[in-house]
Amino acid sequence: MKLTHRFAYFSGGFLLGILLLFFILSGKKTSCDYGPESRTLKNIRNKERAFTEESLRVLRENKMDTSAVSNLLVDGDVIFSQSITNLDSCNQYVIEKKFSEKTLKIRIENCNKTATVSNAEVIQK
Repeated sequence: MKLTHRFAYFSGGFLLGILLLFFILSGKKTSCDYGPESRTLKNIRNKERAFTEESLRVLRENKMDTSAVSNLLVDGDVIFSQSITNLDSCNQYVIEKKFSEKTLKIRIENCNKTATVSNAEVIQK
């Protein structure tokens, strides 16, 4: 069999497989969270969230609410160099995201059942 015939069979099977996966997985809540940052954010999003008084005060002073934190947990950046990930009980992660002219930076304690926003900081740029 010629190389072009092999390539044609391979391409046809590959496209058929992609189409089958597209129709099988469409409509289902599937996600592709394989990177460490994506897995961390998804893990925190799926837990009950709590806020300290200090973090709520910082958000109120900067005219933000808890939806800003929810938005941050969807597509924020986890700064692993500032995070403490080797604790036995609750790991602490630093997450930040730029909102127009402000950057919201939070420290969140990720425990088994809850994720507590322990510190919030808004940096003006």
